[in-house]
Amino acid sequence: MNNNNRKPNMLPYTLKAFQKQFPDDATCLEWLRNYLYPDGIYCNACEAVTKHHRVVSRPSYSCDHCGHHVHPTAGTIFHKSPTPLTTWFYAIYLMAQTRCGISAKQIQRETGVTYKTAWRMFKQIRTMLDDEKSPPLGGKSGPGVEMDEMYYGGRRKGSVGRPMAGDSKEKKVTVVGMVERKGRVRAVIADDVKGSTLLGIVKEHVLPKSTVFTDDFCSYYLMDRHINEYNHRRINHSQKIYVMGEVHTNTIEGFWSLIKTGIRGVYHSVGRHYLQTYLNEYSFRYNRRFDVQPMFLSFLQQVEKRDAVVRQLPAPVEPF
Repeated sequence: MNNNNRKPNMLPYTLKAFQKQFPDDATCLEWLRNYLYPDGIYCNACEAVTKHHRVVSRPSYSCDHCGHHVHPTAGTIFHKSPTPLTTWFYAIYLMAQTRCGISAKQIQRETGVTYKTAWRMFKQIRTMLDDEKSPPLGGKSGPGVEMDEMYYGGRRKGSVGRPMAGDSKEKKVTVVGMVERKGRVRAVIADDVKGSTLLGIVKEHVLPKSTVFTDDFCSYYLMDRHINEYNHRRINHSQKIYVMGEVHTNTIEGFWSLIKTGIRGVYHSVGRHYLQTYLNEYSFRYNRRFDVQPMFLSFLQQVEKRDAVVRQLPAPVEPF
């Protein structure tokens, strides 16, 4: 039976394959150079793409014509880090190999660095897993976008779920999620669940003419009154109705389950000021669940985002 949701057959990217591809720091630096400078290194002193050779005493390349140095790690998460590149690459490999995440303590055990170093590496790697610049979700011809909210944080005695009026933001953090069916997901922290707030999130992340599926939470009714360009359909959860034909929010609720289970089982607790980066990490994996390319390489290729503007070759000068 043909199942379009199944991941394409491919050889797993094993630890043995990783160690063979990146045996030492020189190999890691060479990969970084080739990836960030696919068309050759542009020398600012020579004002041209020139041939560069590796400098043995430092992680840099020197221009064969003028001797100007270029550091491939500049502007990336590896910049000015005394930790070897092989350790960085291995930490990225460990984070990419799991679906539910890996703790900084486990990175410490696997790599042999101190917990402080492992936590910093862990934090830096998560900062590059951001799909914010990717295209908006949905579209007129798409299968639809499901939208829902979840609440993360401490518990109050005798009450669960949505915070009550007057509760401080420190008790519960509101997260709004949107997911294309069989497609990408977005999860963002919101200040509240007012209709105007949810309306702004939809306008920012979902294309007009999209079909948006939500539950019967009252704040979503504002979409019916003020947005004519969206096809809004609701499922009545308050009446214990969870699926009615194509109307449901099971996809986004499955994503919430993945996040909550991962945080509870691996990280145990996450502060509000770091929560968005964890949401980005889970979203990044989810958005690439059908990719043929190993997840490790998808992680590794995000280092370009930190310094993409600096690495662009200058535009050709128009003749007068």
